[in-house]
Amino acid sequence: MFDLTSVEAALAGSIYSGKLHYAATTASTNDDAKAAAASGAPHGSVFLADEQTAGRGRGDHAWHSTAGEGLYVSVLLRLRIELERVTLLPLVAGLAGAEAIREAAGLKTDIRWPNDLLVGERKAGGILVETQIERDALAFAVAGIGINVHQREFPPGLDTPATSLDLEAGRRITREALLVALLKSLERGAQGILEPLASLAIPERVRRSSSWVSGRQVEVHGPQACTGLTEGLDAQGFLRVRTPAGLVTIRTGGLRALRSH
Repeated sequence: MFDLTSVEAALAGSIYSGKLHYAATTASTNDDAKAAAASGAPHGSVFLADEQTAGRGRGDHAWHSTAGEGLYVSVLLRLRIELERVTLLPLVAGLAGAEAIREAAGLKTDIRWPNDLLVGERKAGGILVETQIERDALAFAVAGIGINVHQREFPPGLDTPATSLDLEAGRRITREALLVALLKSLERGAQGILEPLASLAIPERVRRSSSWVSGRQVEVHGPQACTGLTEGLDAQGFLRVRTPAGLVTIRTGGLRALRSH
């Protein structure tokens, strides 16, 4: 169970004040947020669960959401931004996750473009941003963030070995402190997207926080499958990869380290 009273007190005066929605068990906090958005829920509404029975990551990959052991939260954002800035939302959510882990657990977090939070070579969290576009404008976005906190065991056969904050920090991390740090960082990031100069700096902030987006030999999985050397992000947050056939801008897909054979 979450101590929601302390969380609400810590978020007083923020965009989230009075907008926390908690469920012991739900299918997906992102689905909860999208359903609430369709019913007119306001900007800053937060959907939090102790357990997800159908949690998912990017590409509909299942996200293992053990009861009481992780942070499973989705935030409804209603931002008046040009469509070309919408692609920065996953980057902002990733930065917020990394900052929250650093603040609450004292751990350096690597961002594997576009949506993975790694501690060392192990995955500790993931991002899933879903958007609704209406009449060529952003109606709303849902930023879903899952972070492994107390887990000691993980399902076999994961593409990337997993870890938790407790395992990496060697102590028990408070989910409430992590949640508050995450939401406050996400609020700052969302505000930054609204400001032209601040939004231009987001790809560079990710580059500084990631060992993956520059100078890394990678395999790209997905519709733009290729291999090559990463050469940073463009202004919209898309990844540039130098391949044998030339420079490719990756708009969607996942990364793995290129292993020599």
